[in-house]
Amino acid sequence: MREMTAKEVETKLNGGTKLNIIDVREVDEVGSGKIPGAENIRLGLIEFRMHELDKAKEYIIVCRSGGRSARAVQFLEYHGYNVINMIGGMMSWEGKVE
Repeated sequence: MREMTAKEVETKLNGGTKLNIIDVREVDEVGSGKIPGAENIRLGLIEFRMHELDKAKEYIIVCRSGGRSARAVQFLEYHGYNVINMIGGMMSWEGKVE
């Protein structure tokens, strides 16, 4: 499983890199703040919404602490998606939120 730290993600975003970020937390969790530009697809819906993702693109998967995102990454990798787990999740995020 490919992984990236929250700091690495923040550095890429601050450097102007366009990232595809999927936040797999529940709606109420995302309501308290998410990484700017992240799309919320809660973990329970990944299986049903993965057709909305492009297998040619790279996605960074985020949750609260890194556990749910790791499960999502394993599932999506199995189905041929190019995904990276943001280790530490939003608990490690020090950047801007929206």
